[in-house]
Amino acid sequence: MSTSSGPRAAAPAPRETAPAPRGPASAPGEAAPARRDAGATRTAILKAARYLLARHAHADITLRAVAERAGVSPPLILKYFGNKDALFARVMSFDTDADDLLDAPLEELGRHMVRHVLASQRDRGADPLLRIAFAPLHGDHGEVLRANFRAQVTGRLAARLTGPDPGLRAELAVAGLLGLGVMYGVARGPHLRGTDLDAVADRYGPLVQAQLTP
Repeated sequence: MSTSSGPRAAAPAPRETAPAPRGPASAPGEAAPARRDAGATRTAILKAARYLLARHAHADITLRAVAERAGVSPPLILKYFGNKDALFARVMSFDTDADDLLDAPLEELGRHMVRHVLASQRDRGADPLLRIAFAPLHGDHGEVLRANFRAQVTGRLAARLTGPDPGLRAELAVAGLLGLGVMYGVARGPHLRGTDLDAVADRYGPLVQAQLTP
């Protein structure tokens, strides 16, 4: 036999939840907080990847290492470039570097290239050419890097030269720049690094120029 209970107490009315506080609104005429500059972010990522590729084998470089050097998160690299292969396809292009490297009249080009290689390492921490020295001997990535280097650097330089054997002379001139970059950035020769860039360009530039205008 069921027993009847007394009237139940009414459930307490639900408490009204206050809306979550919002950040302070910008005052009239006050600029909104600065947003990340997409172009600057891409540049930082590419610069970091180029720096690492000039010092490590492609297979040993992780997106996390690139992100740490660029000061961004790994997912941001994926957002801008899709994946590691797409990022390094961009890095393996020498087009922009060659534009700056070859930006001088032919009769002044040797000195310009010498100074540009050294100034790039000193001021930006990245050599425009040195990553070719770390191209893997086997595999698609090495082949792409070498093909780009030949077409975009030595090929473009050879096309500007007159006289016999322009291809050979272009390769010899670039070989001199690569050796200079190794001594400055990898071997870190103290005498070379302790000498004014213009003084080095005055000494070494004529050696490179001798291949350009023999």
